[in-house]
Amino acid sequence: MSKRLKSASTAEQCDPLFKALSDGTRRALLEYLVREGEQSVHALTAVSGVSQPMVSRHLGKLRRARLVTARRAGRETYYAARAKGLAPVVQWMAVYGALWSQRFTALEGLGDDASAR
Repeated sequence: MSKRLKSASTAEQCDPLFKALSDGTRRALLEYLVREGEQSVHALTAVSGVSQPMVSRHLGKLRRARLVTARRAGRETYYAARAKGLAPVVQWMAVYGALWSQRFTALEGLGDDASAR
């Protein structure tokens, strides 16, 4: 008997987001953009502690995951966090958060039953 797991469409939308966020440098870059607003690659390189080519690669992965937007101004590229970029992850977590909340409530009820004995 072989069953295959099927992902819901929201879960499938989360895969590229989780992959993009799996790297600490990318998470830090995204967090910085959320806090500070639009930044140039040059500015992000100065605060990241990694080389400009690495910053550009990380930003490319965040862009493909639709977590940031990019715009060119002369020779510089500016990146900004996309507010709606994490929506699929938030929706996915809301579903599983409710499920786990119900399970924890049920477990707490079992503990109350045991202490009543």
